[in-house]
Amino acid sequence: MTTWETVVGLEVHAELATESKMFSPARNEFGGEPNTNVHPVCLGLPGTLPVVNAKAIELGIRVGLALNCSINRSVFARKNYFYPDMPKDYQISQYDLALNTDGFVDLPNGTRIRVERAHLEEDTGKSTHIGSTGRITGADYSLVDYNRAGVPLLEIVSHPDLRNGDDAKAYVQEVRAALVAVGASDGKMEEGSLRVDANVSVRPVGSDELRTRCEVKNVNSLRSLGRAIAYESKRHIELYENGERPIQETRHWDEEAGRTQPGRSKEEAEDYRYFADPDLVVIDPAVEWVDEIRAGLPKLPAQMRAEWTAAGADDELVETVIGRGLGTMANGAIEQGADLGKTLIHCANNIDPDSVGHLDALGLASVVQMETGGALTSTQAKTVLAEMIENGGTAEDIAAAKGFEAMDTGELEGMLDQIIADNPDEWSRFCEGEAKLQGFFTGQIMKATKGQADGKVINQLLATKKP
Repeated sequence: MTTWETVVGLEVHAELATESKMFSPARNEFGGEPNTNVHPVCLGLPGTLPVVNAKAIELGIRVGLALNCSINRSVFARKNYFYPDMPKDYQISQYDLALNTDGFVDLPNGTRIRVERAHLEEDTGKSTHIGSTGRITGADYSLVDYNRAGVPLLEIVSHPDLRNGDDAKAYVQEVRAALVAVGASDGKMEEGSLRVDANVSVRPVGSDELRTRCEVKNVNSLRSLGRAIAYESKRHIELYENGERPIQETRHWDEEAGRTQPGRSKEEAEDYRYFADPDLVVIDPAVEWVDEIRAGLPKLPAQMRAEWTAAGADDELVETVIGRGLGTMANGAIEQGADLGKTLIHCANNIDPDSVGHLDALGLASVVQMETGGALTSTQAKTVLAEMIENGGTAEDIAAAKGFEAMDTGELEGMLDQIIADNPDEWSRFCEGEAKLQGFFTGQIMKATKGQADGKVINQLLATKKP
């Protein structure tokens, strides 16, 4: 029996966080009423001319540098196809001359995945097929929303260097973290601002051939990505072992059924009849501009991971913070002198990355410093953070307004003595080794002080009183 190896290359499509679209002044905004964020240019009306969004070029360069790419002279081309999601029947993209080429991403496990290119293009509209299948085949009719048509899109294409679903998920997480860190995209797969296509094939172990691949389109979660790769790999192996071969096609992942479904035969480049767009200028970034962008990049996820881990941070906590897109804020607070562990805990558990409100790195640092200095308990720190996010203000002012003051240790000791006297059975069992009763006594103190006691001080008092 042949032993098979899975071969995967990924295309990560990231919508860029500009205010307007790639070639028109229409708003780049998620969630609007259908066909409201439109303009004659992105609708392809006669007599209109596209104009390149300079901010999209800058963001594209930022991502290219974060992915260790070369920044190149690039040309926009017309990619011709006849689907209703682009009203002018072509998509403006980059073909043979891409903005970013020859980069790489190092995964946390040390595996290096090469990035072939990261090119700019405009996104397409969204078609909704009404009918029992939910697909164009068998639909009663289709609705088209052009709000997304023309949104700046960066397509990041890897080499076929991935060998399993776990590494594929790690690669997407690393790319997403870089996109968020440099401010190029919010990376929200659930809103479609980050989408992944997986090109999957198999080959005998030890071979370097690239066999027929199938492209699984628009996978919208990391879990689905891993499952889709595993399913497609198994399907290819079964075909080969039954004397058949897969055909090159696009396929769609059916999450409920846990399988891919056939889409359409896969076009080759010549099918799109690429040619340089005559209405758009060549993009040739000046070396000085690229150097200026490079100098302004924040610390990237790989560097933050290495520094935090070397300083003793928990690996899982580090990955959670970076994965949630809060690495830059956490790093800023740490550089302001905030405690590493407490900063990461707050970023992992107490801050919603989609709703940071008025909170910035300096504000987070001030809360953590008050907590480590004993001016706030962990519960109070959470309350101050929530207020800062909602309404702004300084940590000191919020703590004062809420009456948060460090409690005197002698006062806490007196309360604890009374609670021990009131609960002699529980105290006896605790002293005999029933460790879970520590939570009982801590809870009683917290209740009596309305959450203002410092849990660390309570634990220290319990330890000194225990015979």
